[in-house]
Amino acid sequence: MTAPQSTPRVLHVVSVSGGKDSLATLLLALAKCPAGSVLPIFCDTGNEHEATYAYLRYLEGALGATIHVLRADFTEQLAAKRVFIARDVRRGREYRKVPKTDRHGNPVYLRDRAGAVRLFPVLDESGVPTGEVQPRQAWGWDGGRKIRWTNKAKRRALSVMYPSGNPFLDLCMWKGRFPSRLAQFCTQELKRNMAVGFHLDLLEAGHKVISWQGVRRDESENRRHAKKAERVAARYWQFRPIVEWTAAQVFALAKSAGIEPNPLYLQGMSRVGCMPCINVNKAELRQIAVRFPEHPERISEWERIVGMCSKRGYSTFMTDAHAAQDRRQVFADLNVWARIEWAKTTRGGRQFDLLATLDEPASCSSAYGLCE
Repeated sequence: MTAPQSTPRVLHVVSVSGGKDSLATLLLALAKCPAGSVLPIFCDTGNEHEATYAYLRYLEGALGATIHVLRADFTEQLAAKRVFIARDVRRGREYRKVPKTDRHGNPVYLRDRAGAVRLFPVLDESGVPTGEVQPRQAWGWDGGRKIRWTNKAKRRALSVMYPSGNPFLDLCMWKGRFPSRLAQFCTQELKRNMAVGFHLDLLEAGHKVISWQGVRRDESENRRHAKKAERVAARYWQFRPIVEWTAAQVFALAKSAGIEPNPLYLQGMSRVGCMPCINVNKAELRQIAVRFPEHPERISEWERIVGMCSKRGYSTFMTDAHAAQDRRQVFADLNVWARIEWAKTTRGGRQFDLLATLDEPASCSSAYGLCE
C-alpha cells in the first residue's frame, strides 16, 4: 500500500502489531497529535493469528482510526530465483571447518610431536587460569558439498517455487530456509523494510515524518538502552513514548481508555505477533499446540514446502544446533511436531513435565494476571 498524498505537513506514523505496547503508543498518539495527522500502519507478515486480524478491526471501530495494512510481495524475487536455479551450472565444492572425529565418532585431540595429547589450561569467565587442564579437540575440513543445485534438487524446488500470496511463506521459499535467531530476516523483510518504505514515500511527498514505536526497555536486553527520541534524517524522527514504561502501565492505559486487550493475552500468549514466532518459548509453544492445533499443522506444511525449495532438501521452522550429518535425522529431531514434544519437557528436555499435561484449552491463562 502506498502512502497517502496531501499537502506537506507533519505526519505521525504509528506501527501497530495488535499487541499491548503498540496499542498504548497508538492511544498516546491519538490523544496528543492533531486530528488527521496520525497514520497507524500494520505490517502483515502472513504468519499472524486470525484473532489479531479481528482485533485490528475492533480497534478501527473503537478508536475511529483507519489502520493501513502493508504486505510484502516477493513475486519478482521468486521468479529470479527460479531462473537462477534452472540455469545453475557452477562447478566445485564448498567446505567448512568442523571438529575432527575418528571413524567411530570419537573426538580427535591435538597432540605434540611425540604423539602425546596436549593439555591446555582451563580459564574462567574472566580469562584467568583455574589451575585445571584439559585436551583440545582438533579441527579440520569436512568432505564438502557441491556448490551447484543438483538436477534432483532443481526439479524439487522448481515444482513448488511459485508465489503463494503469503508474505512469510514466499520469503522463506525465496531464501530456501526459515529465519533463525542469528538470521532473523523475517523482521527486516516483512516489517522494518515495509514500514521504512511507507515512511520514505511520505518524505518524498514533502511531509515531515515522526515514527512512533512501542518499544520498552524492560522487554529485553537488546532494548535496554533504547532512546526515547532520535533524529534519523532530515524531516524524519523516531519517537518511543513508552520506553520507560512497564507492562502493567501499558495495560492500565488501555483499560482507562475502555479498550480491551488482544484476546490472545488471555490464552497463554505473553506476546502478540507471529503465530508462532521462530523464537517461541516452551510455555507458549505448548499453549499453541493445545489451543490452536491448526497453526502447527500449517507450519508443518510450510516446512515441507520450504524444504523442497532448499538445496539441502529440508528446513525446520525452529532451528537448533544438531550434531547429526544425516539431514533426515536433523529434520526428524527438529521439525515442529518434535519441538512440540520438547515443549512438554522440563528444563534440559529429558523429562516430561507432568503439570504441562494439565493445560486446558478453554481456560483463561495470562502471563500478566489479566484473568484475575
